[in-house]
Amino acid sequence: MNPVDYVLVGGGLQNGLIALALRAAQPRARIVMIERGAAPGGNHTWCFHAGDAPAGSTWLDPLIVARWPAYDVAFPSHHRTVEAEYACVSSARLAEHVRAALAAPGSELLSGAHAEEVGADRVVVRDGGGTREIRGAAVIDARGPDRAAIGACGWQKFVGQELVLDAPHGLARPVLMDATVPQRDGFRFFYVLPLAPDRVLVEDTYFSDGSHLDVDLLRSEIAAYAASRGWRGTMVREETGILPMPWEVAAPDVAPPLVAGYAGRWFHPVTGYSFPIAARLAAFVASRPAAALFGAELTELARAHAGQLAFARRLTRMMFRWFPPERRHHVLSRFYRLPEATIRRFYALELTRLDRVRILAGRPPRGLSVRAVLGMEAR
Repeated sequence: MNPVDYVLVGGGLQNGLIALALRAAQPRARIVMIERGAAPGGNHTWCFHAGDAPAGSTWLDPLIVARWPAYDVAFPSHHRTVEAEYACVSSARLAEHVRAALAAPGSELLSGAHAEEVGADRVVVRDGGGTREIRGAAVIDARGPDRAAIGACGWQKFVGQELVLDAPHGLARPVLMDATVPQRDGFRFFYVLPLAPDRVLVEDTYFSDGSHLDVDLLRSEIAAYAASRGWRGTMVREETGILPMPWEVAAPDVAPPLVAGYAGRWFHPVTGYSFPIAARLAAFVASRPAAALFGAELTELARAHAGQLAFARRLTRMMFRWFPPERRHHVLSRFYRLPEATIRRFYALELTRLDRVRILAGRPPRGLSVRAVLGMEAR
């Protein structure tokens, strides 16, 4: 293959969005994506506040499988409806549009392929046809969280099941956090997305100290939760995840090749929900020619993200180190009393100085361990 404009190593969310942003902004760009799985996108569901999308990113619209004008959260101490538009993207929809984008002349999707060497302008690929070298003006490596260089961390882990129900579920909007369930293994909550009147995604999620995921136990908990809501039906899809939630992680590196996504530290360490960050980086990459990707503007984008990352790391550290696991839910309960605009900017990792003051100021959440705070700060 002749040299191309962009070589995208990994076909997950980050490089999927980059491929779509490039196709919209640079219709003639020659793009090669190297994905080790059978298809791009994997088996995931991603959501974001609709206002978090970068300006002019209409290329995101075809990915959205469901929208809601608001969502609910529930804690033992209070319930709240957050009036912020929320949107859902499925891996199946992402894969469909990435395939179409890479079907253009001069572009290619290499599935079932492994990147054995990744350099600034070349990738050595092994697939069913043997080993070959692909050269590109810009190489972007986004191979996922298992390659992320992080230090101390907690873990977000979950099992989610998409259910087709025998009768309508009756939900008007998503439930982002139902933390009224028994707390164990850290902060625990159910995440519920009403995808259609008779279809719902139910996810049992934990912010835990350890990374062990007991899939069978969580399956039984999902069944019990669904039964408690009177939902009966058939499970048609299941997804699992184990994501690091670090309080020790470096700022992004902007030397070529561009390491993006989780591995490049372009993510949200408090939530793991990094769709807005991935979309911003995709829009940036697509806004300039491949040969001009690296330079002062990328450095400034990384610097701004690093500033947000530093504050978010501090929040993660506080949540995991200052609060016993069984009391961690008080942190999120207090957070969901903040103004709606602050909540949205938190998830987008676009916090203002006033937002940071609002998050940290005032009476601390219940359950704070003074001994843990003093012991940690003395180190």
